[in-house]
Amino acid sequence: MTKRYGQWIGGAEVEPASGEYLICREPGRPDVVCETPAGSRDDVDTAVAAAKAAWDGWRARKPIERGRVLAAIAARLRAESAYLAALEAAQAGKPPGLAPLEIEAAATYFEFYAGLVNHPDGEVIDLGPGMHAYTVREPFGVVAIITPWNAPLNQACRGIAPALAVGNTVVAKPSEFTSATTLELARIATQAGLPDGVLNVLTGDAESVGAPLVEHPDVRKVAFTGSVTAGRAIGRVAAERIIPVTLELGGKGPNIIFADADLAAAVRGSIPAFLANAGQICSAGTRLLVHEDVHDQVVNALVAGLATVEPGVAYGSITTEAQFAKVQSYLRIAEEEGAKLTTGGTVLDRPGWYIAPTVFTEVTNDMRIAREEIFGPVLSVIRFADEDEAVAIANDTPYGLSAGLWTRDLSRAHRVAARLEAGQVYVNEWQHGLVEGPFGGYKQSGVGREKGAEALHHYTQTKFVSIRL
Repeated sequence: MTKRYGQWIGGAEVEPASGEYLICREPGRPDVVCETPAGSRDDVDTAVAAAKAAWDGWRARKPIERGRVLAAIAARLRAESAYLAALEAAQAGKPPGLAPLEIEAAATYFEFYAGLVNHPDGEVIDLGPGMHAYTVREPFGVVAIITPWNAPLNQACRGIAPALAVGNTVVAKPSEFTSATTLELARIATQAGLPDGVLNVLTGDAESVGAPLVEHPDVRKVAFTGSVTAGRAIGRVAAERIIPVTLELGGKGPNIIFADADLAAAVRGSIPAFLANAGQICSAGTRLLVHEDVHDQVVNALVAGLATVEPGVAYGSITTEAQFAKVQSYLRIAEEEGAKLTTGGTVLDRPGWYIAPTVFTEVTNDMRIAREEIFGPVLSVIRFADEDEAVAIANDTPYGLSAGLWTRDLSRAHRVAARLEAGQVYVNEWQHGLVEGPFGGYKQSGVGREKGAEALHHYTQTKFVSIRL
């Protein structure tokens, strides 16, 4: 029997005000995973009211007590890892090997921030004799966290854990395509001791739930991960309401291979850089910039490496039908623009929405496939002649989320990293999912930072106090 979820409000499942539900199917398959509520503005009002009512009690708890609850949530996530991984794989089309890693990362967020609950402290400011002045960092109140479908539980925990650690309460809205694991998180958190109303989860589409949540007068901060278009819309509403936002948006990551690099390692690392999660990662390395002296050698090794990649193991299905169609449209655009299809470019004949790992060469940086986020397993290879040209091409993009470079020259590594316009730069690797380091973008890739200790500052506001003694 298909499981039917309710909205999670005030520590319990609640039937949606509409009485209607959405069917979640495995990507590209008829199999039903579950049913989730078709939310509405009424549900938003109820959930925000629950979060607001719970805020005074949660922020009044000693930080160490909040930390114990977060640590308990981490432990329960690990205890239910197998179940959650299977559910995540089913709803999002992930391969069996990837989903458990994402569940572990989700648990690590709660573990990490459980140990940092006392971190966002203030400072004493010297105003001279007879004065005592200091700053403190305080929670906003009700925080809305809106997440996409590509890494549902991982990205939900990325925002929820630091928001709760510093004393906020949360109303989370996952994508309507992949809501189940975030609803399970709310259950797990309540069972781990999180007070009722501190974490609420609403499901439904952007128009019925997302927009009313951002517009709600009692929501005092919004954290959004998704497209630039949606981020702009949320930013406009937030600006009108004068509330802070964290926006983690798109990317078109340059991955630079210099002639002096360990080429075998560079090729090995560059394959998952664009192929992990079927390319549905905003920080993917989708522009491979290769020095002209080693271009052909790198491309040949890349094609050979991709020939051994097994679909359903190394990468999974595209998650939504609309995204599947979008990726295919870019395959046509690439060839129309004159790029050379070197490998892939086909839809695989297997259950699910699978596209073969695709490499285009003879790409120039003015082509759409080099400038627009495809969000699929498609790599654009671009030649460069020297370091200055590599940096110029890398930075010639409206995005600035992630960048990487491969070189044996330590001086070059530091020099180029300093010149790249990106929120994170990887050297001799392409890394995803680190909890400890701050994550966010330059330019149209967003504002604010998630992950690391810095995220705590984006979920708090500064108060200055001065006292005449």
